[in-house]
Amino acid sequence: MQLKRLGHVAICVQDIKTAANFYQNLGMELVWQDSDWAYLKAGDDGLALLGPGYSQARSHFGFVFSDRTEIETAYQQLQQQGAEITPIHEHRDGTASFYGRDPDGNAFEYLYEPIKKG
Repeated sequence: MQLKRLGHVAICVQDIKTAANFYQNLGMELVWQDSDWAYLKAGDDGLALLGPGYSQARSHFGFVFSDRTEIETAYQQLQQQGAEITPIHEHRDGTASFYGRDPDGNAFEYLYEPIKKG
């Protein structure tokens, strides 16, 4: 497995707009905001804000891969090791990911993030 980087941390918040404004005031750039979640960046580092109605995931940290075959290989290796993981999920923005838990129950995400051209 070849991790590109630790790409984001996701935290649970009570109000998406309030939390997004707070982190924007700290200097982060708002990339995406929906009614139940938002995503902000500081350089290459991301912060996902998950509202009470967001059901896809809870607090976690995300590892980023830039090669789609790498995330599929990582998925197979973790499956063979008996790790607790979800199926790979295709996202509407062209990314794909799966979630898992470490031996202490901490949640993580493996995220395929295509390299943006131009």
